[in-house]
Amino acid sequence: MRWLLTLFRLVLMTVTNIPFSIVALISLPFQKNGGIYFWAGSTWSRFVLWISNVKVTTAGLENLDRNGNFIIVSNHASFYDIPTLMTLFPRMRIMFKKELSYIPLWGWALKYGHHILVDRKRGAEAMKSLDRAAAAIREGGQVLLFAEGTRTRDGKLQPFKRGAFALAVKSGVPILPVAINGSYLIMPKGSFDIRPSQITAVFGSLIATAGKSTREDEMKLMNDAYEVISKNFRESTP
Repeated sequence: MRWLLTLFRLVLMTVTNIPFSIVALISLPFQKNGGIYFWAGSTWSRFVLWISNVKVTTAGLENLDRNGNFIIVSNHASFYDIPTLMTLFPRMRIMFKKELSYIPLWGWALKYGHHILVDRKRGAEAMKSLDRAAAAIREGGQVLLFAEGTRTRDGKLQPFKRGAFALAVKSGVPILPVAINGSYLIMPKGSFDIRPSQITAVFGSLIATAGKSTREDEMKLMNDAYEVISKNFRESTP
């Protein structure tokens, strides 16, 4: 019977995403500060966690100004990583690849809203998109970047990619390293089976990027963030 409950949850999450995406899109011409837009995303995220019976706990969050301007750099193990962080940072923006913008409603809400599109192809347009992303990050608030680039397939922490840290240097905004534990057990990559469990997000201290400019600086930031996240990371096994 678990597969039936999982199907019910997936259908309900998909169906409820439609009105929230419509609300987010309609609000854009009337609210420049994105109040309703971000409310729609964070409310749907809370619903996703609730309907999936996923509990979220944190460590170190009490030491942060959740309204500050920083780049959240995290490991990535599951679909549930984004809803988890969006409930903790209701106005958090997401870096997303261009291909997602073609998805009806939800993708359009990403493209035309306050999140940040990045063209991951090589060339001049890709460089321009990174410049636009850096400028958008400097505007304020929190922006999420997954250091591994994609979700882990085995529950282990993967090597970090330099791109997130190159963007951090370009923007000059501090990095907040976050280790997300437990999400892999709920829904690993390639699976649609939801197994309710607990997610724990462990927050490190902010890592300054001001005055950094070289490739060596980027590598140092990457290694520093990896050290913090790996220390707080707990490998997940089925």
